[in-house]
Order: sequence, then C-alpha cells, then structure tokens
Amino acid sequence: MTIRTEEPQDYHTTEQVVQAAFAGQPFCDQTEHLLVKRLRESAEFVPALSLVFEENGRIVGHLLLSKIKIEHDGGSFDEALALAPVSVLPSHQGKGIGAALINHSINAARALGYKALVVLGHERYYPKFGFRPASHWGIRAPFEIPDELFMALELAPGSLDGVHGTVRYSPAFSG
Repeated sequence: MTIRTEEPQDYHTTEQVVQAAFAGQPFCDQTEHLLVKRLRESAEFVPALSLVFEENGRIVGHLLLSKIKIEHDGGSFDEALALAPVSVLPSHQGKGIGAALINHSINAARALGYKALVVLGHERYYPKFGFRPASHWGIRAPFEIPDELFMALELAPGSLDGVHGTVRYSPAFSG
C-alpha cells in the first residue's frame, strides 16, 4: 500500500475512483469527478496535495486539497486549504484508506507551510483528525450549512488566532 502524489497519467483512473466512490450517495450531485477535473485546471490546484492511495499498483483512493481564502473586512487569509473530495472505491471503504489519506494530507500541507484546512463533512468523522467547528474561530462557509458540518483544523497551534471571515472556494466548486 502506497500513498503518493497523483501524476497526470493517473487523472482518468482517479476520476473513475471518485465517480465510483460517490455513485448513488444521496448527499451529493454525482459530479465530484468533474469537480476534481476542474480543480486541476484552476489556479487553486496544488499538485503536491492531490494524493492517491495505491494497493497492489491499483489506485483505490484519492484526496485533494485546494487553496482557499478566508475573507474579512477587506483582507484575506491565504494560507488555508479545502479538503474535498476524499474518495475511496466502494469495495475498499471501511478499511482506513480515507483516514490514511487524510492524515497524510495534513502532514503534507503542514510541510508545505499551509496554516489551516477546512472541510464540509461528517461531524463524527472529521473531529478524530483534530477538526473543530470553524465557527470556533469565526470562520463561516459561503452558504448555509449546519455549524457542526463545517469544520477547520489548525496545522500549527494558534495558526488561526485572529483569523475570521467567510471562506472563498475556488470558482471550480461552482461548476
């Protein structure tokens, strides 16, 4: 089992993994694979933070972090990333692959000097990685979402001190 940076020759396979991971899920629009493609073509794409999980030479999982801004009162905090999406083939879900990708991405983002991550996700899953409601820092999503589902993680102690405002995602998220 290997976690590595996604390469251009992986793109088609990765998109198939993402599509399969979200197929039939009631909480999404089944186009996450297109989001991944759009993000790769955006200015917010960080190639080193597009990760794949391989098992026996086959890609079975993918995670993407992309640049965001947290805007407030005419200023912005530009050292944060969005964690989205995390995808694991249905046949491989429940085996810790998503958790391994998340942990690896946290360490990789920290090593690259980013200060925080945000995620829209399950309120019982992401806290085990250290995520807390983003509202704790006065950080808001750009859309209506229950407070407990929109979370942030400091990549260094105090890195979100004094940061507040509304997250601005890549235009790629708008389709």
